[in-house]
Amino acid sequence: MIRNVLGSIVALLGAAAAVLSPFRDWYDGRLGRYYGVDDLFTGVTAAHPGVLGSILLPFLFAAVLAVVGVVLRFRPLVALAGVLVLGFTVLWMVRQGQAEGSLTVAGDGSGLQQGVAGAAGGGVLLLLGAALMSGRGRRDRRPRVAQPYAAPGSADPDTWPPTREPGPSVQTSPWPEPEADPYVGPSPGSSASSRDTEPTATYPVQDPPDRPGRPGPSGD
Repeated sequence: MIRNVLGSIVALLGAAAAVLSPFRDWYDGRLGRYYGVDDLFTGVTAAHPGVLGSILLPFLFAAVLAVVGVVLRFRPLVALAGVLVLGFTVLWMVRQGQAEGSLTVAGDGSGLQQGVAGAAGGGVLLLLGAALMSGRGRRDRRPRVAQPYAAPGSADPDTWPPTREPGPSVQTSPWPEPEADPYVGPSPGSSASSRDTEPTATYPVQDPPDRPGRPGPSGD
């Protein structure tokens, strides 16, 4: 966020410097807006074109690109604006050097002046602003797939495979479940009197078999 704000400010300053530069002296007291766009391709002449036909036109176009790039946070657009400003400035210097035979810088108002420095500085600021901007964050447009549960650690070995939402681990016994009690008698909570009144089976009493030396029932 801070990088975007700082880069936007630098880029806007560069765009403003580029647009204002044609209204200053470029060479030997001649304003930059007195150089036509055609002069950059065919050669510098003494003609004074209109404002929209001067070198101001490409700089205005570059400034619009820079503003759109700042609003959209699109770094390549801001960088393109800087390249355009620097490119037209260098192209003008080449044509002016061909017309004069050489370019000079003097303190008496002759040679290259503040307008050229403003245009070149504006292009550099536009490139610097594009470099400082972080641009728009990339969005992951891939479809989101539900991730399976991760395998449990050694502390919770009985929670895999998961069959419900993760929660407190439930410890289970490794032994099989006990079978139901086969006892079908009265419940342990029944009273003693109820047990005493239950019918019991009776069996006939048989006499023990005769043994030697013992008289039988007849008394013989």
